[in-house]
Amino acid sequence: MLERVVRTGRTTGLRIDKILTTVLVAELVSPSRILWLVSPWISDVNAIDNTTGGYDSVFIEATNRMYQLSEVLALLTHSGATLNVVTRPDAHNDTFLRRLRRLAKAENVYVVQDDDVHEKTFCGDDWLLTGSMNLTVRGMQINDEAVTYKINDQVAANTRVDLRRRFGADA
Repeated sequence: MLERVVRTGRTTGLRIDKILTTVLVAELVSPSRILWLVSPWISDVNAIDNTTGGYDSVFIEATNRMYQLSEVLALLTHSGATLNVVTRPDAHNDTFLRRLRRLAKAENVYVVQDDDVHEKTFCGDDWLLTGSMNLTVRGMQINDEAVTYKINDQVAANTRVDLRRRFGADA
């Protein structure tokens, strides 16, 4: 198992952007069958910086610009991935959810809104990104956070089973 704990924030000078980009680029190359994104608050954060064309090969019709999280997740649903999103019914999440629903393959997106969700987990077929960070600008760039990135198909499978049991979305 590969595991890395990253403590992000102003005090450490570390940010999670590069790991998120790595995860999403890997997904564009080889999409998971099922993805879970659990975060009480989600912003449509910058996900992949393709302003220099460095990631042209992973996009079908690449343009030199920043790709937002909703766009990348929507592309994954068009590649066959089922995306389960669990978040709070909070106005903060509306922009992200509206864009995701507009761009994604509708039958491959399940959204659960739960007043009590506080977990932060992003999980694919064989990897897991989990910790204290919401997928918001503040969570990714300002707050002190502890985020663990694991590559392990069994850990990911156990997490997906647990999330499905608790939140009942698709997949």
